Parts: sequence; structure tokens; C-alpha cells
Amino acid sequence: METSLPVAERPRRPEWMKVRAPSKDSSYFDVQKLIHGLSLNTICEEAKCPNISECWGRGTATFQILGDTCTRACRYCYVNSGRPDTPPDALEPLRVAQAAAQMELKHVVVTSVDRDDVADRGAAHYAATIRAIKAKLPAATVEVLTPDFLGVEKRRSRR
Repeated sequence: METSLPVAERPRRPEWMKVRAPSKDSSYFDVQKLIHGLSLNTICEEAKCPNISECWGRGTATFQILGDTCTRACRYCYVNSGRPDTPPDALEPLRVAQAAAQMELKHVVVTSVDRDDVADRGAAHYAATIRAIKAKLPAATVEVLTPDFLGVEKRRSRR
């Protein structure tokens, strides 16, 4: 009977590609408690980012405003999609600013779900969030990762 060749050991992933579990000595659990306690969303959680323990462990997060339900259903995205049950939370900008201040952020990153169900697509909510952050943290820089604000994408007709 013929024996098969030995199976080569599977190559190891490079060190930089490995996802680390949150360390109890990091800020991860403090950030988690703050975000959940203020009923905020982060793209880190909503999009199932594999680097969440690294970012939250350093005390940073990317805030996701306008709720947790996106009106688009992009195939590449993990964010929940559908028709949001409620209008944007008018107090969310203040809670984002409060969280950023408690985290002592010098650079605040804000993104959002698409809200094609809102007349201005969430533009006023972005403006309110930026104003609230700048009022609490005047020296902080604010980076916004906005949607297209165009409304539901229209399909091209075939002729």
C-alpha cells in the first residue's frame, strides 16, 4: 500500500494580522461601558470590525450617528439595514460630545448610517453633532465620514 506525502504545516499568519482579545489592562471595557451607557453606536461594533479591541483598548472609537439601521443594503457592509423605526435622536449629538469629552479625545471621528428616510438625509444631525463636539472640546479636531446625501440610489433603465 502506498503512503501519502506528509501534509505541510499551514503557514502562520503574520503577527500584524492577528486579532487580539481585549486586555483587562486596556481601556476597552471602559469605552464599551461608556458607549453602551450613553446609548451610542459605533461603526466598530455595528460593522463587526476585527480591530475593535485594538482601537477601544487605546481609548478611541468611531461614533456612528443617526441610529443603527441604514436605509441602504450594501452587500459588503455588516451594518443592519432596513427602514428605521424612529426619527434621528435629537439628543444624540450631545451624548456623542459627552462621550468624546469623557474619553478626552483630541481627534473625534464621526460616521453614520444612510438615512434616506429623512428629508435632509441627516445633514442637520451631522452639523449638530459637530457643533456639540466643538462646544465641549474646542481644541479637538473632528473628522466626518459622510454618506452621499443623495437619497435612494435610482436604478438605470435598460433600453
